[in-house]
Amino acid sequence: MSTSVAQPPVRKAKGTKPFIPDLVYFEPGALDYDKGKRIMEWVTSRDIPYQMTTSHNRITNLPGETEQEKYRMAKRTLVVGVRKTLKFDQSKPSAEYAIPISTGCMGHCHYCYLQTTLGAKPYVRVYVNTEEIIEAAKGYIEERAPEITRFEAACTSDPVGLEHITENLSDLIRFMADEEYGRLRFVTKYHHVDPLLNLKHNGHTRIRFSVNSDYVIKNFEPATSRFEERIEAAGKIAHAGYPLGFIIAPIMWYDGWEEGYSELLQKLADTLPDEATKDLTFEMIQHRFTKTAKATIEKRYPKTKLEMDMEKRKMKWGRWGQYKYVYKDDQQDALREFITERIFEHFPLANIDYFT
Repeated sequence: MSTSVAQPPVRKAKGTKPFIPDLVYFEPGALDYDKGKRIMEWVTSRDIPYQMTTSHNRITNLPGETEQEKYRMAKRTLVVGVRKTLKFDQSKPSAEYAIPISTGCMGHCHYCYLQTTLGAKPYVRVYVNTEEIIEAAKGYIEERAPEITRFEAACTSDPVGLEHITENLSDLIRFMADEEYGRLRFVTKYHHVDPLLNLKHNGHTRIRFSVNSDYVIKNFEPATSRFEERIEAAGKIAHAGYPLGFIIAPIMWYDGWEEGYSELLQKLADTLPDEATKDLTFEMIQHRFTKTAKATIEKRYPKTKLEMDMEKRKMKWGRWGQYKYVYKDDQQDALREFITERIFEHFPLANIDYFT
C-alpha cells in the first residue's frame, strides 16, 4: 500500500501595498484647488493625522530621536502643495524637460540620487495645480513645434506610487494624448498601474519600468514592488497599448554580475507577453555616486552593502557642480557590451536609447 506525502502549501508572496502616509501637511493654498480638496477628503476619510504648513519647502520638527528615525518618518510624510516654479529643468538624455508633478519618493533605494538632490527634504511632495503645470508644458511644446517635445515625469519622484492619491499622471496622459508634438515619459518601480489602463493616450506616453538583477533589488531597493509585480504590470501596460520600456539601473559590478544580468534578461523574455516586445526600448545607467551621496547614504543606511570605494572608480564632472564616481572605462565597456548582447539576444527588435 503506497502512501502519499502531503506537500506543504506554496506560499504566495504578499503584494506590495500602495503608499499610505503616516502624516500629511497641507499648504493653505493647496485647498484652493479641487485636487487639494479631494486629497484632504482622502486623508480625513482614513483618519490620517494632518497639519497645515506655510510652505511645502519648509517641513521641520518631524518625529524621531535620531537622523535615521527622522529620515524614515520623512519617507512616510506627504506634503500637499502648489508648484510655484513653472520653469522646467532639462532632463537629458531621457527627455527635453522634466515636468514637475511630485518630488520625493517613499522607496528606500540605497543608491538613489535623491539622497543628495533633496538633501534635508526627503519627504514626499505632491502638487495640486496640475492645470497650471499643463499650461506651462503646452507653452514648451508650442515653442519647439514642429519638433517633438518629450517630458519626463519621474526625475525627482516615482509618480506611479502616488497616483492613487493625486491622479496627476492621469491628467498628464489625457492632456498629452491630444498633443501632436508632445510626449510623456515616466519610469517606476511600482506596479500600481491600474488607474492608467483605460485612459485615452494615443500612444503618446511611454511607460518604463526600472528593473535589475536579483542581487540589486534584494539588497538595495526596500519598499518597492517586487520584480515579478513590476513585470506583471508591464504586461498590463503593453496590453493597454502604451509604448513600453525598461531602464536597467543602476547597473552594478559585483561578484556574479554576468549571471545576474543574464538571468534578468532571460526572466524578462520568459515573462513578457508578445505585445510587450513591440516598440520596446531599453535605457542603461551605471551606478555612480558623489562624495556627498556616499556620506549621506552611510548615515542613513549604515549596514548597506553598496560599494562606494572611490579608489576603484573614475571621476566624471557632474552637471550639479561636483564630481561623480563611475566605473573605470574597461568595466564600463564590459558592462555595456555584455548587457547589450543579452538584450538583443532576447529582444532583437528592441532599441537601446543610451548607456550612461
